[in-house]
Amino acid sequence: MRKLETRTIVVASHNAGKIREIADLIGPFGFSAKSAAELNFEEPEETGTTFEENAAIKALASAKASGLPALSDDSGLVVDALGGDPGVYTANWAETADGTRDFAMAMEKVEKALSDRGAMTPAERSARFVSVLCLAWPDGHTEMFRGEVEGVIAEAPRGDQGFGYDPIFQPAGYETTFGEMSAEEKHGWKPGEPEALSHRARAFKIFVETCLEA
Repeated sequence: MRKLETRTIVVASHNAGKIREIADLIGPFGFSAKSAAELNFEEPEETGTTFEENAAIKALASAKASGLPALSDDSGLVVDALGGDPGVYTANWAETADGTRDFAMAMEKVEKALSDRGAMTPAERSARFVSVLCLAWPDGHTEMFRGEVEGVIAEAPRGDQGFGYDPIFQPAGYETTFGEMSAEEKHGWKPGEPEALSHRARAFKIFVETCLEA
């Protein structure tokens, strides 16, 4: 494993929600970071069929464009009754005809697909959020960190916090959805704490333990 020797990195994302969450996570470590969006980097086409492949595409593009290490995230909602969909195509399910993303529509699409399959009980609506962080260097070296959180798809969206599919995902052991949780409740994690809740925070914990700690 290669250690990260600098605290100057690029957050390889154009997704405002992801950029905000990653900024919250890396803040305590004193990073100086700008996002690919701020730097006006072209958004690479995500042609991979796995979270790892797409995370690498984004991180390597920003690392090579900036000459700095870059940290990317590729994440998605995996619903068992839907054969793992939307999975790596989580964002695609939200795409509209004019090229924007409508996650209210995407959540309705998930619910319709579950209803069509008669998946109405919590046991039939099991799902997980997956996050793969990729740290890439300009020389092409990459490190991957995968985090997952199990849960169920709620019967209807609840809450207006977070972003994306958060209002329909209820993590195991909780009565609230990600959409009803504050940012601190969802992905707040600090060094020394044994557990992290969100998929992204869990992946970040592994990143810290692997690349930052001596």
